[in-house]
Amino acid sequence: MLTSMLKKDMLRKKSITATLFIFIFLASVLMASGAKMIVELTQSIQHLFTEAKAPHAVQMHAGALNEAEIEQWARDNELVEHLQIVEMLNVDGSQLFLQEESEKASVMDISFVTQSEQFDYLLNLQSELVQVGEGSIAVPVYYKSQYGLEIGDQVKFDTGRYSATYTISDFVRDAQMNPALVHSKRFVISEQDFEKLTRVIQEREYLIEFRLHDFSMLKAFTTQFQNSALPQQGPFVDYSLFQLLNGLGDGIIAAVIILISIILNLIAILCIRFTMLATMEEDYREIGVMKAIGMTPSMIKRLYMSKYVALALTAAIAGYAASFAVYRLFTQNIALYMGTAPQTALHALVPLVAIALIFGMIVLFSYMVLRRFDRISAVEAIRSGSTGEAGRSKLKMSIHKNKSLSVPLLLAVQDGWQRMKLFRLLFFVFAISAFIVIVPVNFYNTMNSPSFISYMGIGNSDIRIDLRHTSDIKERYAQLLQTVEQDAAVQSHAALVTSQFKIANDEGSYDNLSVETGDLDVFPLEYMEGRAPQTMQEIALSYTNSSELGKSIGDSVVLQVEGQDQSFTISGIYQDITNGGRTAKARFAANEDNILWYVVSLDVRDHSQLDSIMKQYEEQFAPAKVTNLEGYLEQTLGNTVERLQLLVVVGIVIAVFLSLLITALFMKMLIAKDTSEIAILRSIGFSLSNVRVKYLSLMLMILLLAVVIGTICSNTFGEALVGMVMASFGASNIRFVIDPMQAYVWSPLLLFAVVSLTALGSLASIRKTSISRSIAE
Repeated sequence: MLTSMLKKDMLRKKSITATLFIFIFLASVLMASGAKMIVELTQSIQHLFTEAKAPHAVQMHAGALNEAEIEQWARDNELVEHLQIVEMLNVDGSQLFLQEESEKASVMDISFVTQSEQFDYLLNLQSELVQVGEGSIAVPVYYKSQYGLEIGDQVKFDTGRYSATYTISDFVRDAQMNPALVHSKRFVISEQDFEKLTRVIQEREYLIEFRLHDFSMLKAFTTQFQNSALPQQGPFVDYSLFQLLNGLGDGIIAAVIILISIILNLIAILCIRFTMLATMEEDYREIGVMKAIGMTPSMIKRLYMSKYVALALTAAIAGYAASFAVYRLFTQNIALYMGTAPQTALHALVPLVAIALIFGMIVLFSYMVLRRFDRISAVEAIRSGSTGEAGRSKLKMSIHKNKSLSVPLLLAVQDGWQRMKLFRLLFFVFAISAFIVIVPVNFYNTMNSPSFISYMGIGNSDIRIDLRHTSDIKERYAQLLQTVEQDAAVQSHAALVTSQFKIANDEGSYDNLSVETGDLDVFPLEYMEGRAPQTMQEIALSYTNSSELGKSIGDSVVLQVEGQDQSFTISGIYQDITNGGRTAKARFAANEDNILWYVVSLDVRDHSQLDSIMKQYEEQFAPAKVTNLEGYLEQTLGNTVERLQLLVVVGIVIAVFLSLLITALFMKMLIAKDTSEIAILRSIGFSLSNVRVKYLSLMLMILLLAVVIGTICSNTFGEALVGMVMASFGASNIRFVIDPMQAYVWSPLLLFAVVSLTALGSLASIRKTSISRSIAE
C-alpha cells in the first residue's frame, strides 16, 4: 500500500518532487566534487613526490663550495640516507626565448640542469623520468600553462656571442619548483648540451639535497645542518614546504569549493523545509482524513519518510555520479602540474562519506519536520484545510489613514509583517544566495587587485628590481642604487636586502631566519598587529613565523648578529604567502656573509613612461628582474586567479538557479495558501494587476532586505571565512577589495531581475482562479 501511495504521490506532485530532487542533487554534486578535489590534490601531490623521490631537505647555495666536505659531513651523520649535489646553470631571462619575446620581463629565475642521478627526479607528463637527447629541452610545465607551448616548439638561447636552439621534447613536473609561487624554474637539457653551456654560462647555483632514513627526524636534522659550518648562502627548504607550495593554489580553490558546498547544503536544507511545508499545506486535508480513519502519526510519517528517503537516495546517487564530470573542471590544473594519482579506495570512499552525510542530514531533518504531524488535529485539518501556522500578527495598518503608499504596496507591507514566520526561510535563502555571489566576487577582486601584493610581504611600488646572486652582485647593487638616486624620473625608492640570520629556538640551538632589512617606510606593509620596526632593536615577523615560534607583539627573539646573541622585540606581525610565509623585517644591518637577494623598489614621476623606464633598467642591469606590480602578480598568481574566476561564474549560476527555483516554489505555495484571500480581493474590486503588484512587491521587499543583510555578512563574516582558508597559507587577515558596482549594483540587480521575472511568471496562474468557487471553499 505504501509503495502504491508513494508512486501516486510522486506522479501527482511532479513539480515539487522534481524541485526537491534538484536541491538534493545539486548539494550532492558539489559536496562530492569538493571532496574529490581534496582527495585528488593530496593524492596527486603524494604521488608526484613519491615518483620524483623528492628530497627531504634542500640547501640552496650560490657561490663556490667544497663537495668533499659536504659528502664527509653527510657520511658522518647517521640521519642521512642519501646526499646529492645538483649543479644549476643560471640563465639570464633576456637570453632565453620561449616565444618571439625573451623572458627578460619574467620574475622567474631560470636554470639549466640535467636529470638527477639518485633522487629529486624531474618527471614528464606521464610521470616518468625525463630523458632528453642532444639538441632537445624539457620545459617546466609552468610555461606550457602560461604560453600554451607544445612538444616540437623551439626554445632559443642567445647570449650575443653564443647561440643555440633546442626543440621541446617534454614538459617537466618538478616537485621542488612546480608552482608559480616558486620563482625558480629548472629546464632539463642533455649531458652534452650541459657540458657545452658550462663554458658559456659562468653563474652557478647548487642544490645540496638530502634524503633521510626517517622523515620524522627532519627537525633534528635541520637543526644539525643549520648549526654546521657547511655552505648556507641561500634559502633552506624542506619536504613540508614543498608540499605546502605545491598545494597552495589548488588548495585555495578547493577550500572555496568546500565553502560554497557547505553554504549550498544549508540552502538545500532550508529549501527542503520549504518543499515539505508546501507539500504539507497541499495535503493538509488528506492528512486529516488519514488520521480520521485511524492511521497513527507514525504510519503517516513513515509514508512521507518513504518518499523523502527514496528521493534523497536517488538524488544523492545521481549527484555522486555527476560529480565525476563536474570535478574535472577544477582538477585540470592538478592533472597538468602534478599528474593523476593512481585510483585508491580513498577516491571513492571520501566522496561517498560526503554523500552519506548529505543523505543522513536530509533524512534526519525530514524526520524533525514531520514531527509536526503529531500536533495536527483531524477535525481541524478537515474543516480548515490549512495549517494556519503563519499566525497573523495583531498589528494592523489602516488603509484610509495611509497617505504615502498605494493600497497594493500597503497590503504587501502588512502581509510581510503579519506573516514573518512564513517568509523568514525565503529571506534566508535570498540572503545566502547574495552571499555566495558576493563573497567569491570580492575574493576574486581582492586577489586580482594590486593591493594583494601586501599579502606577499611586499610593499606597493611601481617597479620592483630583483638582483639575483652573481659573482659581482655587490658592485652591481651599488651601481643600481647610484643610478636610481640620480635618475630624475624616479620619485621615490627603497633598497631592501634579504639575508640569513641564526635565531635561537626552544631547544637551545639555532634555526635560520630570512630577514629583510633596509628602509621599510617608503613602501610600507599593512600589519595585522603592531607596526613596522622603528629602532635597531625591533623586528617584525610574518604571521607563519610568529605562529610557529609562539610569539606575539612585545615578545623577544634572540638572533646571532656579528657572532653575538642579541635580543630583539617584536614590533609587528604581517602577512606573507611567499617563501612558505617564513620571513621577517628589521632595520639593522644585513648579514654580509649570507646575502640571499637584493631588491630595489621605486615609484616613477610619470606613469606614462613606466614601460620605457623598465626597459632602460632591464638593459642596463641585466640579468636583473625588472617587473611592474601587475606583471609580478600575474606571473605569480595568474593561474589561481583564472580558476577563481571560474568559481565566481559557478557561484553566480548556482545562486541565480536557486533563487529562481525557490521563488517559483514559494509563489506556488503562497498562491495555493492565499486562494481565498485572492478571491476576496478580486470580489471587492481589485484588478489582476493590483493583486500581482501586491505579491511582487512582497517578494521584492523580502529580497531587498535579504540582499542588504547578505551583503553585510559577505563583507564581515565572508572576510572571516576567507581569512580562515588563507590562514594556513600565511594570510589570516584578508580584507576584501570591493568593486562597488559589482557588489552593490550588478549582483543585487541580477537577483532582482531573476526573482521579478520568476514571480511574474508564477503570478500568471492567478488569472485561472474562480472567485466564487475559491470563496466557497
